[in-house]
Amino acid sequence: MPVKTLGELFQHSVVEKPRKDLFRYKSGNRWVDVSSDEFRTAVVECGQGLVSVGVQVGDRVALLSENRLEWAMVDFGILTCGAITVPIYPTLLSQQIEYILGDAKPTAVICSTAEQAAKLEGIEERVPSIRNVISIEPVDRAELMRFSKLRELGAVHHRNHPDDHDRRRDSRAADDVATIVYTSGTTGNPKGVMLTHQNIVSNVLSALQVLHIDEKDSCLSFLPLSHILERMAGQFLMVYCGVSIAHAESIEAVAANMTEIQPTIVIGVPRFYEKIYARVQDAANAGGAMKQKIFRWAKATGDEYVQQKVAGRNLSAGLRLRHKAADALVFKKLRARTGGRLRFFVSGSAPLAKEIAEFFYAAGLTILEGYGLTETSPLISVNTFEAYRPGSVGRPAPGIEVRIAEDGEILTRSSSVMKGYYELPFETSEAIRDGWFATGDIGHLDEDGFLFITDRKKDLLVTAGGKNVAPQPMENALKLNEYITEAVVLGDKRKYLTVLLVPSFENLEEYARHREIPHADLETLLASEPIQSLFQHALDQLNANLPRFQQIKYFRLVDREFTLEAGELTPSLKVKRKAVNQKFAELIETMYGE
Repeated sequence: MPVKTLGELFQHSVVEKPRKDLFRYKSGNRWVDVSSDEFRTAVVECGQGLVSVGVQVGDRVALLSENRLEWAMVDFGILTCGAITVPIYPTLLSQQIEYILGDAKPTAVICSTAEQAAKLEGIEERVPSIRNVISIEPVDRAELMRFSKLRELGAVHHRNHPDDHDRRRDSRAADDVATIVYTSGTTGNPKGVMLTHQNIVSNVLSALQVLHIDEKDSCLSFLPLSHILERMAGQFLMVYCGVSIAHAESIEAVAANMTEIQPTIVIGVPRFYEKIYARVQDAANAGGAMKQKIFRWAKATGDEYVQQKVAGRNLSAGLRLRHKAADALVFKKLRARTGGRLRFFVSGSAPLAKEIAEFFYAAGLTILEGYGLTETSPLISVNTFEAYRPGSVGRPAPGIEVRIAEDGEILTRSSSVMKGYYELPFETSEAIRDGWFATGDIGHLDEDGFLFITDRKKDLLVTAGGKNVAPQPMENALKLNEYITEAVVLGDKRKYLTVLLVPSFENLEEYARHREIPHADLETLLASEPIQSLFQHALDQLNANLPRFQQIKYFRLVDREFTLEAGELTPSLKVKRKAVNQKFAELIETMYGE
């Protein structure tokens, strides 16, 4: 019988697909396995503990934590006791967290560490709905309850009321709100997206009709579980399928953890794959002229191989032989760094450069790029092994409708579309009309039904000459350069286009060392003629393939990385264009001054 709620999904997993290593985490130098039975006990204790401190059915409970085993325990505990999870990015600042808590009005907040607890100091006085603040790790503050104490209370409550857990779990209906996920807030205050049990469960079941996942798989989880992509695909979907989930120690440890865990599935964002690609390029460049020549030859061979495979053509004997040699010389080493067992990567959250998708495919590391939004739980479309087209975000998943509006905006309709924005009826009615959700993305469907994303509707530039320009494809092309980390194309209501470039400072220092470019500091280096020429060459290469109105006239180098703390990035690490325009207004004007 198909599951209808996330509580049923959890029960299906622990009863029908039990395993000794449902979750894994690293303690010291060893990986610790947590069985389905152990996890179920923890979930029951968390949920019943919340009930014992007064959490009612339909209450909101906020979860402020980085990825860890307790994240999953708490999330399922909240859901199975009939409450609503409000996940909060652990990278947010105190005032941002307070805004979300004030809007969601939770009755309890669960945080992970002393660092996160410090952000909540005095919060109960300012947000009166909060009655309990619970810390997963011990924190020396009298007003905080320890997580271990919550579990103790839950164990006692469960012994005294053995049927309460099942009753509360089974009381949830498919249309009940399961979670309120706050958007990144690129254009103002974040909005609370209400996702029902049906929204997420239907998304899980839709994905499984085109992605083949079972108990033989293992997954390394490192994207924030606060983000709906990782939560749906890296937690709910994996738990439902009985997949073993290992939580990475940190973002910095992902490379080492991959070789230790040897996962078969990894979910990432384009920046993750861009960094791997850049490291491969760096290794080739550092190896001398012969190694560079081999890399370029292997890449060219891989490109030809991918084109023939994707087109469904038979490979010639010569191409098969060349690809085999390229694999032995270059691609095999890349596969080894993923642990050697990887079946596929998943990419979402932002567009992935076609060149990177093709390079990984040639290396035997297929990236199945998909598309979706928080408001769609998130999956709308995805590439599959049976229907794969690099540069696209695949075909709409089963049960999900997509059409293109007259202005090019992508509209979608399905049971995965949100219930609405929390306490924002006007914004909800603006976003969903006649059941169709307006994504805010511009794109098109090709003759075979593959969806292509051009840009965000609000990011389109309209030049003074009235030409529409999509900046994202140009920015992605520039970021393929090993010396460019971020690119922000400008020119709305201007006579011509310009770009702000954030260099890869580590690679730039290496470049300067090898070429003995004199510089006393970073400012001197960035202003030096050889460095300016290096970036001008990257711009010239891009412009050579663009129509005149789309060519970028000037660039400026930013002397630091964009950061979340400075307000230039969202929690999902997307650039806030408005903030960048404001913070670097003087630098931008130097490209438009007479």
